[in-house]
Amino acid sequence: MRRVPKKYFRWLKLIVIVYCSLGIAFYYLQKKILFHPTEIATGTTFKFKQPFKETNIQIDELTSYNLVQFTVPDSLKKGVVLYFHGNRANINRYAKFAKNFTKHGYEVWMPDYPQYGKSTGALTEENLYQESLQIYKMARAQFPPEKIILYGKSMGTGIASQLASIRDCKQLILETPYNSMVSLMEYYAPIFPMSTLLQFKIPSNQFLEKVTAPICVFHGTDDGVIPLSNAEKLKAVLKKSDAFITIDGGNHFNLNESSLMQKSLDSLLIIN
Repeated sequence: MRRVPKKYFRWLKLIVIVYCSLGIAFYYLQKKILFHPTEIATGTTFKFKQPFKETNIQIDELTSYNLVQFTVPDSLKKGVVLYFHGNRANINRYAKFAKNFTKHGYEVWMPDYPQYGKSTGALTEENLYQESLQIYKMARAQFPPEKIILYGKSMGTGIASQLASIRDCKQLILETPYNSMVSLMEYYAPIFPMSTLLQFKIPSNQFLEKVTAPICVFHGTDDGVIPLSNAEKLKAVLKKSDAFITIDGGNHFNLNESSLMQKSLDSLLIIN
């Protein structure tokens, strides 16, 4: 029987070391990989081109949620859209999208996640869900469920889906969603046990199974951040009456420039 050359064992040892090192690095650096917040000094004044008011929700000494509410005149008010944004920057990056809804008479309430903008507290999966629930409870004090629309963009689609799975709403709208954070990370790094390594599981597919409200999904064919193939896995849990709208040539950042998305979104808001 031929002996295996020692150099093969050395190569195997090196491969194992590199694999383990990369796995450990991802575990400890995953927040920096998944989230890209930009903080804003507490005393900073927002400057938006449409009417708004700002609210801080103090949870405890360390945790405060900053919420910007883009308003419409009471005579035109039809309801509210709770808008959960993506993983980059803060409200300043997403404020321009509020006009998609305010032009139809919907207020837009846009919170910043912990460590984003002026929000503080620990950035954990549970706190993301708890913040969305706090915002919903505030909305329910003013609006019945049939006037509340939940909207998620990119990272925020999982948060909106979780909220819709436990609270009633008129409509759930998802822009560039993912099947689950685990399956998305497995797409990028299939050799690692993401179900074990990830601290943020965000299983959108499991949440959507429990959503009774109508669901509308928008996704682009050329999305290089969340591949269409990953989002299409959600079709397995959507109701027959739900809509999955594919934007030909759309990427992760330009769907709002699509006439198909704008017309579809306008139709949903006019009907509602």
